[in-house]
Amino acid sequence: QVQLVESGGGLVQAGGSLRLSCAASGRTFSIYAMGWFRQAPGKERELVAAITWSGGGTYYAGSVKGRFTISRDNAKLMVYLQMNGLKPEDTALYYCAADSSGQGRYEYWGQGTQVTVSS
Repeated sequence: QVQLVESGGGLVQAGGSLRLSCAASGRTFSIYAMGWFRQAPGKERELVAAITWSGGGTYYAGSVKGRFTISRDNAKLMVYLQMNGLKPEDTALYYCAADSSGQGRYEYWGQGTQVTVSS
């Protein structure tokens, strides 16, 4: 099992920045990739950004490309999501997830952290 704990959410004005953190523990050696997902009320959950645990390859959703940056610290077992230029449409519950399948199954999830962007 892998345990994930997110932190860093909050309320910010449009144009502002936040950094989300995700601490991983447990069977972290099994992790292939880490992702940040978000879900807004009435909308489907979407993958915002992802990073492979070893090589550091990244993926960004088109809606956040150029504004968000995902990074990892393997030694500290941490993954971060730096969010700049926040927009009201970025308001959502953000989840950290871990994929050990290598096929994007994301078997492990954190409890989520709320990000609210005011206009």
